[in-house]
Amino acid sequence: VQLQASGGGLVQAGDSLRLSCAASGRTDNTYGIGWFREAPGSGREFVAAITWGGGRKYSADSVAGRFAISRDNDKNSVYLLMNSLKAEDTALYYCAAAKATTWRPDLRLRRYYQYWGQGTQVTVSS
Repeated sequence: VQLQASGGGLVQAGDSLRLSCAASGRTDNTYGIGWFREAPGSGREFVAAITWGGGRKYSADSVAGRFAISRDNDKNSVYLLMNSLKAEDTALYYCAAAKATTWRPDLRLRRYYQYWGQGTQVTVSS
């Protein structure tokens, strides 16, 4: 599975952005797509995730109520709508894909993702 993240940019606090993650290749074995972010000097943290077929969604407490994840299976794409952006949301945002297994992996955990996109930078000025 190949993933292409896009939509990042430089915005002001309070603005909105929509990130896109386009998946290609063997997507038929995809269980879910997640968004993670990495700020300078910090580790990569979970932001939001969605199952590929069932629409089950997860989000980090830090973005709940501000960020919304959605999918368009016809376009093999997942979106992250980010509202009310804050300076602390500044990071490199990655999308990742988790393969389907015989059990349900926890999409909030980085270790269950096998494929990663290249990242898109989001910078929020205060």
